[in-house]
Amino acid sequence: MDLEMESVISDSDEQVRQSREQFRRYGKRQSSSSKNSAKSSESRPIFDGCNFQGLPNAALFLEDIKQEVDNFDVDASYVSKRRTSLDGQRSYELDGTIESARQARTPLKHFKHEDESWADSGETTFSLFASLIDSALHGLIPFPDLILQFENKCREVSELIKDGATGRHRIVEDKLMKRKAQILLDEAATWSLLWYLFGKGNDEIPGSLIMSPSTSHQEACNFVLMNHTAQLCLRIVQWLEDRASKVLDLEKRVRGWHVGSYLHHSGVWHRTQRLLKKGPTDTSIIQHLDFDAPTREQAHPVLEDKKQDEALLEDIWLLLRAGRVEEACDLCRSAGQPWRAATLCPFGGLDSFPSVEALVKPGKNRALQAVELEMVIGFQRRLWKWACFSAAEKIAEQDGGRYETAVFAVQCSNLKRLLPVCTDWESACWAMAKSWLDVQIDLELARYQPSRSDDMKSNEVILDGAAGEGDQTMQGSIGPESWPSQVLDQQPRDLHALLQKLHSGEMVHEAVSRGCREQHRQIEMDLMVGDVAHVLDLLRSWISPPEDDGNFFSPQCDPQMIRFGAHLVLVLRYLLADDIKDEFKDKLTLIGDLILHMYAVFLFSKNREELVGVYASQLAPYLCVELFVHMMELRLNESVHVKYKIFRSAMEYLSFFPGDASKGCVSDILERVLSRSREIKRKDEVQSNSVAEQHRLQSLQKAMVVQWLCFTPPFTINDFEAIKARLLMRALMHSIVLLREFALISMWRVPKLPVGAHMLLSFLAEPLKQQPIDTLLSIDEHDVSQNIVEFEDWKEYYSCDATYRKWLKADLENTDVPLLDLSLEEREKAIVAAKEALSAALALLQRKENPWLALSQNLLYASADHSFIELHTTAMFCLPSGDCMLPDATSCTTLTSALYSTVNEDVIRERRLMVNVSIPANDQTCIKVVINCLAVEGDGLGLHESNDGGLLAAVMAAGFKGELSRFETGVTLEISQLDAWYKDAEGTQKDLATYVVRGLCRRCCLPELILRIMQISVSLAESGITPDDHDELIELVASPESGLLHLFSQHQLQEFLLFEREYAICKIESQEETLTD
Repeated sequence: MDLEMESVISDSDEQVRQSREQFRRYGKRQSSSSKNSAKSSESRPIFDGCNFQGLPNAALFLEDIKQEVDNFDVDASYVSKRRTSLDGQRSYELDGTIESARQARTPLKHFKHEDESWADSGETTFSLFASLIDSALHGLIPFPDLILQFENKCREVSELIKDGATGRHRIVEDKLMKRKAQILLDEAATWSLLWYLFGKGNDEIPGSLIMSPSTSHQEACNFVLMNHTAQLCLRIVQWLEDRASKVLDLEKRVRGWHVGSYLHHSGVWHRTQRLLKKGPTDTSIIQHLDFDAPTREQAHPVLEDKKQDEALLEDIWLLLRAGRVEEACDLCRSAGQPWRAATLCPFGGLDSFPSVEALVKPGKNRALQAVELEMVIGFQRRLWKWACFSAAEKIAEQDGGRYETAVFAVQCSNLKRLLPVCTDWESACWAMAKSWLDVQIDLELARYQPSRSDDMKSNEVILDGAAGEGDQTMQGSIGPESWPSQVLDQQPRDLHALLQKLHSGEMVHEAVSRGCREQHRQIEMDLMVGDVAHVLDLLRSWISPPEDDGNFFSPQCDPQMIRFGAHLVLVLRYLLADDIKDEFKDKLTLIGDLILHMYAVFLFSKNREELVGVYASQLAPYLCVELFVHMMELRLNESVHVKYKIFRSAMEYLSFFPGDASKGCVSDILERVLSRSREIKRKDEVQSNSVAEQHRLQSLQKAMVVQWLCFTPPFTINDFEAIKARLLMRALMHSIVLLREFALISMWRVPKLPVGAHMLLSFLAEPLKQQPIDTLLSIDEHDVSQNIVEFEDWKEYYSCDATYRKWLKADLENTDVPLLDLSLEEREKAIVAAKEALSAALALLQRKENPWLALSQNLLYASADHSFIELHTTAMFCLPSGDCMLPDATSCTTLTSALYSTVNEDVIRERRLMVNVSIPANDQTCIKVVINCLAVEGDGLGLHESNDGGLLAAVMAAGFKGELSRFETGVTLEISQLDAWYKDAEGTQKDLATYVVRGLCRRCCLPELILRIMQISVSLAESGITPDDHDELIELVASPESGLLHLFSQHQLQEFLLFEREYAICKIESQEETLTD
């Protein structure tokens, strides 16, 4: 009866066990709690490109309205989401969403609908890491904690990606997602190793736990703390155990099963027990149920019990691999095999791991101290290890279970029996590092045996000379007293030998050797041996494109590796700042800057401009400046939001004024951008050969650059008001330079407006309204007030120019229509436009108190010997038809001679006039004209009262107006770039000679303005309208006090007289018609 009842219970237990077994490992069950626990953890980036503290200018507001209108036809769900974003977060970063919405409008073929929440999971690491590294750079997070944060974020994003790869997508996509998730897990492992090696502090044994006499455990911990090699092995073991433990936790949380999910006493051999009760059995089956029976009788339990035992031992192995010795012991006891727990934790369950944590946990172990007082320190430890070694060898000889062999082998450093179950790189590395660590401790404890001094010397010789591939134990010493001689030849002689065994050891699995070739494994092995320089070389070889690749800005490896490399460089720079050597410091600086630069370019290419500043601020100054200049030039024609992201990124992470020589600054970036923007960039897509059209398009690009200076800086930066005023002042100064050049290239009498000039005026309109003039005048610069006055002059000039072109457009439209078909309304429209243009131009010319551009020079240079003024001009040869004439050596020589001929030889000799004309190497369609002369009183020295630019302006104006007697008739110089400086005798540039450029503008603009007035007057006279101020204009031009007459060239005077003649004829004809009527 008892036997039947026991059988029923056993069968019931077996059924339940089998039902649980299907969920125990690699099962399909998914618990709701485990699904809900896998969440994406996102950290708010420093600047996500959307949360502005205020509108920098009206352009951003208009951009918002434009985007609203452009996307009004988006589906309701998108509109709802966007409205929520606007109301809840004041979000302006719509580029990605808008692009998706625009693509949604296009009719596409319907494909399988997929949840794309996972698609950007890998991309979130860019923002997460940028946010974390920014906090660390500002001192908010210690760098050791930052490393742990990196590890956690990699794991979280990896879990999020894995959750997406659940069969809902195509097979290829699932594989790619799993691959991406695995890469992030490998990166998390590397960050974890970095923390254990460089971030984890050095532990010390608390004084309250130090016992005297000492114990083997205390001596082992002391040895590990003092010995560098042992400490390194300990940290490697802790790292690998921590990683394995996290893998177990993840499997339990995600898959719903956990290691050791057995019923109570499931490790008891129930089937073998029932078989023995039935009577005699096969000799291959054990006849007794004690745990030594399989070894003693050289038999085994029933097959089902043996499989169950092997499963139990596999779980024990996994727990030991994860450093969970206590859980492994509890599993043995709950499974009905408490004797296995005794083999794992001898000495009353003491954790003998040589760490301070394991020493502190039980407190003062008086029991171990008492036992070792009766014997020798470490005697029982040697006896235990020798017994484990013997058991492992015996079980292996009898072809026992491989996990049972490994469980005993791991206790005694028997790599020969341990490595067969290590089928991955981490397990094999853990086995070798742990075994080597235990052997080092055993050798150290053996020193406390006086009788073994000679054996210790021989053991050290064996260990130092071990080839690293030995697989034979020492046959001469088989007792516990000779331990650890039995396993010395299996241990590596140093860390390099350990890694070499992983690469090509005979005992390691082939998967281990393959794992050594993985990228993160190579980095981890270099970190173990401390070869950080080789880590940098590896990252450089993986990230940088080949030398023969012309595109330097195209990384050739995975984006996650580029991100990892950039953050590893930053962590190493700050983590090893105190212990770094000069030679390695230079390498970390050079290669580190290369990696950081590549990552910043990568972020820029992915439209993550708001993140670039974090990394650009850590570059060398010249690289930082060039990077931002490159970005600003490429994004010049993008939306206001995109450009503001770049501007804000620079303002938040870089200082505005030069100060720190090791950092770039915003002012240098802006100066570089402004300087490069004035260089001529001939584009292949410009097919027009018209000089005016080419200059018109180039002026638009030049004007766009000024918008960088018109943005409002973030309110959070230091000296916000001062920087805001400085930006506006610099924008004003550069705009004036451009307005001078734009005026010279817009002399053509065509209806098209000079778009560059009007764009500049629109950029500066709102900032000048918001910024008080007193703030600008408070800036400590000598020409602030003059710049403000000159800007107002140019503003009025271009207003006159716009009214003239408005009339010209109306007049040309009327000309194309037959006179009989022209309506009265169209005629009146042209007359009103003519009167408006005439009134505006006359108002500008008749200013008496402050004539146009007649500004006194504040820099009053005293008379000095060898002071020179120099004018640099970039121009194009323009034919009478308006087309461009390509220059050559002959035309340059002819132009040089023609420019000299504009003045007499006495002036050339006295003023030391020098003219040089050349063709720039970067643009074969232009010429570079440099004119230099000696500064004299009234022209370079003292106060310049004539306001005509002096000798240099007179020479250049002759070329601009086509008045060169020794040059091709009708060919003029169309100026596109104009600068003038003071120079000393050595040729060093001093200050700007702005009076020369202003005078040249007066020589060119005022005569043209007067001729336009005459053209309008003739047109009105033809319509029977006589302007009231015409005679005043003639008197103003002829008056010597105005100084306007000498600004005219010979051809301009002839045109002026022709207009006057035609005006007089029209006036007479009109009077005759009136008398006739």
